[in-house]
Amino acid sequence: MSARLGEILIKEKLITQEQLHQALDAQKKQGGRLGATLVKLGMISDEEITGVLSRQYGVPAINLSYYEVDPAVVKLVPQETAVRYQVVPLSRVGSTLTIAMVDPTNVFAMDDIKFMTGLKVEPVVASENAIMEAITKFYGAGATAEQDMDKVMAELGGEEPDVEVAEEQTEASLADLEHAAEDAPVIKLVNIILTEALTRGASDIHIEPYEKEYRIRFRIDGILHNIMTPPLKMRDAITSRVKIMAKLDISEKRLPQDGRIMLKLTKDGKKKELDYRVSCLPTLFGEKIVLRLLDKENLRLDMTKLGFEPESLAKFEKAILKPYGMVLVTGPTGSGKTNTLYSSIARLNQPDTNIMTAEDPVEFQLPGINQVQMKEQIGLNFAAALRSFLRQDPNIILVGEIRDFETAEIAVKAALTGHLVLSTLHTNDAPGTVSRLMNMGIEPFLVATSVHLICAQRLVRRVCTECKEEQNLPPQALIDVGYTPEETKTVKTYKGKGCERCNGTGYKGRCGLYEVMEINDEMRELILVGASALELKKKAIETGMITLRRSGLIKIAAGMTTIAEVIRETVL
Repeated sequence: MSARLGEILIKEKLITQEQLHQALDAQKKQGGRLGATLVKLGMISDEEITGVLSRQYGVPAINLSYYEVDPAVVKLVPQETAVRYQVVPLSRVGSTLTIAMVDPTNVFAMDDIKFMTGLKVEPVVASENAIMEAITKFYGAGATAEQDMDKVMAELGGEEPDVEVAEEQTEASLADLEHAAEDAPVIKLVNIILTEALTRGASDIHIEPYEKEYRIRFRIDGILHNIMTPPLKMRDAITSRVKIMAKLDISEKRLPQDGRIMLKLTKDGKKKELDYRVSCLPTLFGEKIVLRLLDKENLRLDMTKLGFEPESLAKFEKAILKPYGMVLVTGPTGSGKTNTLYSSIARLNQPDTNIMTAEDPVEFQLPGINQVQMKEQIGLNFAAALRSFLRQDPNIILVGEIRDFETAEIAVKAALTGHLVLSTLHTNDAPGTVSRLMNMGIEPFLVATSVHLICAQRLVRRVCTECKEEQNLPPQALIDVGYTPEETKTVKTYKGKGCERCNGTGYKGRCGLYEVMEINDEMRELILVGASALELKKKAIETGMITLRRSGLIKIAAGMTTIAEVIRETVL
């Protein structure tokens, strides 16, 4: 800005080229801004510089000596921020804060104040001397510490040493953190965040610290939405509050931690119990916290309401009602696998059946089912739990996830020795699960004989019923998605226009897409000869398997979801 200001002043014939060189030399020796240096040297007045800046940037100029500021407005901007950026808050009208600045082009200053106050910032120009006097007047003598330091350095006749702070990390004491976490505004804010997640139907809360921003996002219907940006100075207090609620160690900031928060609240006259799974992870600028909301009311244990096509549901129920064998549910994180497994064991839960589950973590407590929480740090993993289960006389075993050869091997053996084993795996589709088990080291003949059914699933957003409207698409667009030319003549597609109920997204709620692959005798022969996932898929489709894409097309035709959602989650 210095060079530009100098050029502008020369252009307006307020100083000469020689005076500019003199001022730049003085600025190099003494530091500070060019405008202030020119004023000190008596080459120009404060008012002239303010007038030039006002005309140049189209920002009004102000004479601060005639201005009185409300103390409540002064408190909006901390003293150190005012000194650092040379700004003074002047007035607040509604959600707009007017500030006087030396440099109205300093977007970093305006952004910082915007995040700090949550208000829209409007700048006006004032001279450097006027602003420093106003800071002293409104904030007190302590505000001119930087100027006092300059005087001390000048009196000592020394130069400021060349010191660079590589990384500044302020460590608050444990007592300070606990005190900040118990501060009433922090408690109120965290409670609002937790309850607002329930009101908005969020599945996850992301609390994320960055260098110049503190962000809170909610995952609603599978998509992350920005919700609020609290002041950065509240970061440690919010983190400590959440960690205290989750019974975590607030002094440990270097290692990831996991915990749980259980709340009771009254909503619409009803008492609700909320359960949050908490994960803390150290990042570059503080701890990122993710809270998974486990709302019992959202858990659907009726298999007929999950979204299975009738023929797929018939195959799935047939497999889980068998006395032994393995049923696998696959899909990415957050695709509803746990819900499908819980629905399965709720369907099988009878007084004459012993059901054991190994979970990490136990998401919902189900009556009549023996649920075991994994604790890796003491050696209680899926493999260890499975070995113990086999000595507990089980009928049905649920393993949260098959992650390694050891777990897979014990699960397969359990399935072959008269137990029904239900589990999950992370694969893209049902046929790919067979290859995944073989890659883990399980022999093809063991896979062929133990696995009875594989179900791959995804979750897609439902079209909002309030603002649903028909979409006119050319037949070719429908053919590209996977419909046959005959189907395009009758298929009608819908989309949400966006309304208050769905927050303008056009979607409200989610439904499942399911690919159910039954392992029949023909499939077993292919597995035994080492057939590829592609060959298995081809054979499964021949024998009536509905693929994930076809399941999506059925849901589009039923007006439940949109083409965009199905394309996002499935492939042809």
